[in-house]
Amino acid sequence: MRRTAAPLAVALALSAVLVTGGTSAATPGSSHGGGLRDVMFVGNNWDGTATVVDARTHEPIRTIDTIPDRAARMAEIVARPDKLVFYLAIQAAIGEGRAQYTDDMFTTHDGRLLAVSRPSFADVVGIDLITGKIRWRFAMEGYRSDHMGVSPDGERLLVSDSTANKVHELDIDTGRKTGEFPSGDTPHENNYTADGERVFHASIGRVYTPTDRPVLRQPYDTLKGERVFQIVRTDDMTIESRWDMGKELEEAGHPGMASAVRPMAVAPDERFVYLQVSFFHGWVEFDTQAPDPDVTYEGEPTVGAVTRVVDLPKRTTEPREQYVLDSAHHGLAMNPEGTTLCAAGTMDGYAAVIDRDSEEFSLVEVGDKPYWSTNGVNGSECWVSVSGEDEVVVIDYDSAQEIARIPVGDHPQRVREGVVAEKVLKTWR
Repeated sequence: MRRTAAPLAVALALSAVLVTGGTSAATPGSSHGGGLRDVMFVGNNWDGTATVVDARTHEPIRTIDTIPDRAARMAEIVARPDKLVFYLAIQAAIGEGRAQYTDDMFTTHDGRLLAVSRPSFADVVGIDLITGKIRWRFAMEGYRSDHMGVSPDGERLLVSDSTANKVHELDIDTGRKTGEFPSGDTPHENNYTADGERVFHASIGRVYTPTDRPVLRQPYDTLKGERVFQIVRTDDMTIESRWDMGKELEEAGHPGMASAVRPMAVAPDERFVYLQVSFFHGWVEFDTQAPDPDVTYEGEPTVGAVTRVVDLPKRTTEPREQYVLDSAHHGLAMNPEGTTLCAAGTMDGYAAVIDRDSEEFSLVEVGDKPYWSTNGVNGSECWVSVSGEDEVVVIDYDSAQEIARIPVGDHPQRVREGVVAEKVLKTWR
């Protein structure tokens, strides 16, 4: 177990490896207080669009163009050889032959602006939901943007800068940078605590490399880069705790597992975190406060330990070299009560609804390549994007049954809860 309170230096290592919409009419639905409509945003990565879905009726409301400035961005990329190399490399190595235009999305609390990370354009933009125009743009220091996170007060936006190995903090209203913290190779997911004082963050390493069967801890495993799970304080952007999950798993009696933490679900007590790791068909429980008196860091006992490793059915016959960016499973949510998990079985074609205590599960057949799971606004539903089917499947937590299947755009990935102002909805009608 490892703990540190000082930021670690990171390096730009990816370059050496990589150089080789339409609309529909608004539909009625329940409104959030204060003239806001509860919606879910579905990011259609290959389309460059976001589908807005009424969170309660499950009816699509509108499709938003997330790349209205595509011509300007492409002209910029073509004029810069380094940017062009990375644009093509992202398309070939990460985008499965397609450009990645829409990754993550969050709305402002007033429901008038949508922040969108766009990996192939290496930026984040704030899109005015009335005009569809870009209100602000923040360019990455590196060559690709990825997962984001929004603070509970709705003021701060985190975005992972994939090749700069850091996470930027922005003012969501203006796009102005307000801070940053270091990560490992290919920073990935960001989850704020309920009070906004800490962030659970993970980096996944170079998931696009062909070296998918290393003997862990051997020299060629370093081709995957530094993969860390860490807790960051938001007041000064310092790293409170940092772990190599592969080593934690090995210490817990599970050698040979990867270090890359994929999606995670934080329990309501914010002590236990549930993790998916590369190549693993299942989930890991990690206690961030478990003491280890036998290991010290700077004279103090360390904390953090793997407490459970639970398998789910492996149904794919594909070799692990064919796993999508090393993801056996990619998508993990937990209901607000903290009793049930919802896992997207990416390579297995199912969503698993899991009792947290008993580990018993039910499988819901969703189709090809489920790629994300998140809670609906009322807490009783799990929304799973099924990227190979261009659909989102809504599952009831209590019954573990599909209750809706929503057609969206090309290759849906991230699904996020949000709000849209009634004034915006009127202009859409």
